[in-house]
Amino acid sequence: SLVNMPPNLLTATALADYAVDMANEFGLEVEVLTKAEITELGMGGILAVNQGSTEEPRVITLKSKATDDWSDVLGLVGKGVTYDTGGYSLKPKDGMVGMKGDMGGAAAVLGAMRVIAQLKPAKNVVAVIGSTDNMVSADAIKPDDVITMYNGKTVEVLNTDAEGRLVLADAVVYAQQQGANAIVDVATLTGGVIIALGMDKTGALTNDDELFETLLEASMDTDEFIWRLPLTENDKKRIRKSDVADYNNSPGRDGHMIFGGGFVGEFVGNMPWIHL
Repeated sequence: SLVNMPPNLLTATALADYAVDMANEFGLEVEVLTKAEITELGMGGILAVNQGSTEEPRVITLKSKATDDWSDVLGLVGKGVTYDTGGYSLKPKDGMVGMKGDMGGAAAVLGAMRVIAQLKPAKNVVAVIGSTDNMVSADAIKPDDVITMYNGKTVEVLNTDAEGRLVLADAVVYAQQQGANAIVDVATLTGGVIIALGMDKTGALTNDDELFETLLEASMDTDEFIWRLPLTENDKKRIRKSDVADYNNSPGRDGHMIFGGGFVGEFVGNMPWIHL
């Protein structure tokens, strides 16, 4: 329902309202950060993507508590870009149609949390969704801009259409602050994975073989095909290559699904992590 909703109706604010209503219905803890609060925290990735918009961004957090102590917490992080024009790295007209679904990662995470609330597994789970649209205006970010992320690292923006990774990077840091001990992030991040694997397979990156094995078993049980792609030290070097910042957000088109997910991985550190 959410991915099919037109973007003039499903704004970041509307997505947050939906999450609050769902949380209240199914007994989940919920928190929504406004633009003022996001600005105060310094979530520069989300704010940069939001710069060109008249719609405010939101950061949504949901918690399902299975134990009295908030430990051994799985973090689910979803990309909630409610519409993606590409920004100044503008998509062609045919590439823009359907970008109302660029919040599919957020929708998947909300769906997961709804099921978790109903089934009540013996597992603490926190979900974090960063939500905004990516628009073009005189205020929008430009290629060559340098932004400061939530964790203080700087990013040289080489492609404003590589925006989902900026939103997700701030969101995974916030998920860690909310107690996550392992993170699975879900995104409609790049067409590169469709080029590599087609429309019917999920591409994955990970830094933890054991965590990934549990996901793979679940994917086989549910007939959801997942294929692991490599994230090498050479890939990481290209993400970290910039004359003016700690990272760049788009090292090139070759292997760019790996660079999209790998960028998010830079903000996870050594915590067990899977990118889908």
